[in-house]
Amino acid sequence: MEVKLAFLPGGEEEATVSCWKVEEGDTVEEGDRLVELTTGKSVYRVSAPCSGTIAEILVTEGDTVRLGEVLCVIEE
Repeated sequence: MEVKLAFLPGGEEEATVSCWKVEEGDTVEEGDRLVELTTGKSVYRVSAPCSGTIAEILVTEGDTVRLGEVLCVIEE
């Protein structure tokens, strides 16, 4: 399953990847925190939409990501 940046608070359309909480190969449960993003106004945390294994991380810390962009892939 592709984990996309589907929402940002305050109407923001892009954010910076601050800190990954997982690595490729890690097992996650639905709701586990995956990554923290920062905007000009706040910090936003993206959680796992399903349980599985982190197959691939597609953006790195410091990257700017836009709404709809794929952040990582979870194999269920």
